[in-house]
Amino acid sequence: MSNLVPGRKGKYLEDLQLYPEATVGALVVKPNGDVLIVRSSKWNDKFTVPGGHIELGESAEEAIKREVKEETGLDVEPVELLLVQQAIYPANYYKHEHFIFMDYLCKALNSEVKLDGRELQDYVWMEPREALALDLEDYTRRFVVKYLAELNGKTSTPHV
Repeated sequence: MSNLVPGRKGKYLEDLQLYPEATVGALVVKPNGDVLIVRSSKWNDKFTVPGGHIELGESAEEAIKREVKEETGLDVEPVELLLVQQAIYPANYYKHEHFIFMDYLCKALNSEVKLDGRELQDYVWMEPREALALDLEDYTRRFVVKYLAELNGKTSTPHV
């Protein structure tokens, strides 16, 4: 008996996603207020933020520190869970998957980026408002817009 999934050419039952995957994303902010935006081939070469899946037994905060370190070489401190998003089979993602994104505002503890060269292909530090002019994937765009709304709602510009 074959484990091939009917109607899904070359797909095996053990490779199918059974539940949404919990993931984290980091809007990394330097003391001067600039944010880190990265480009990823996984998102059809659109700009996004560093992040990834939460491993079993790992907290979301531990995962965000690990993922940012693995992908960018940066050390970060999570400041606030800013946004939770459902990504149900995102159009620009390279796989047909369902995610729950937990998007964190993070303080950069250093600023020398060393991309892993595997998941991320480019990066830029820039003012958050300027990031909206980039070809951001939709979930990152919402994340940056949420951050800007938070900044505008406060009397002074917080630097994390």
